Amino acid sequence: MAAAARLWRLRRCLAGPVAAARSSSSVAPPEKLTLRRQADGVRSIVLNNPKRRNALSLSMLQALKEDLLHDAKSKELRVIVISAEGPVFCSGHDLKELTTEDDVKHHSQVFAVCAEVMTLIQKLPVPVIAQVNGLATAAGCQLVASCDIAVASEKSQFATPGVNIGLFCSTPAVALGRSLPRKVALEMLFTGEPLSAHEALMHGLVSKVVPEDKLEEETMRISRKICESSKSVLALGKATFYRQMAQDLDTAYKITSQVMVDNLTLRDGQEGIEAFIQKRKPVWSHSQDEKK
Repeated sequence: MAAAARLWRLRRCLAGPVAAARSSSSVAPPEKLTLRRQADGVRSIVLNNPKRRNALSLSMLQALKEDLLHDAKSKELRVIVISAEGPVFCSGHDLKELTTEDDVKHHSQVFAVCAEVMTLIQKLPVPVIAQVNGLATAAGCQLVASCDIAVASEKSQFATPGVNIGLFCSTPAVALGRSLPRKVALEMLFTGEPLSAHEALMHGLVSKVVPEDKLEEETMRISRKICESSKSVLALGKATFYRQMAQDLDTAYKITSQVMVDNLTLRDGQEGIEAFIQKRKPVWSHSQDEKK
């Protein structure tokens, strides 16, 4: 009897770890906060946390940064499109990360990484398009304003409602103030009231507004059109556009005049001109900085 009892206890001890292993192996891995895929020169980055309204938590920002930087100088990459799962494009920062439960160091890190992502978008050598289908608020609105192009569905709305909860949208104001007329941006910031998609289009926050069922089609049409151009020329042009915008008029013309000369030294610069004169389709080198 004693031997039988010892055997029974041994079996129970062994069964415990096995059962625990089976239980842990059956738990589904957490879904990725962003999804990245690429085809025919177009990289799609999808914000993939609809249960949290695609909030820009520190983890989400870090995932987005990684997706933007991944092989960014590859000759295969021509355009990046940022979209989102669910009815909300992006609700802004995750407010649970901004309470006193986290210290000032963590809060500073959140805003520093967010600023890094927003400025990175404009520093990338390829155009970045926001494909918006739903609500974009606070830092989510900032993300839209930071992209080079934004295509929105008719149901989309844009707001900076931080003032209503005691946290003024100061960092989103940087991007808004550079995309919208000052009085429009300040009304958004002071009242928190949303702009409709058509109001956003009228004031320049988005590039186009289309029916929801045409959103992806129109975004891909723009993307494919961009892919037809020289990557090196686009990279030069994008970098120069943002550089000259921060300058006075005379300095801006001085900078861009030199860039036009530099553009002519690129192989694709001469190829495009020769193709136009010869009435044929240009054959681009697709090299980032190849010169003639």
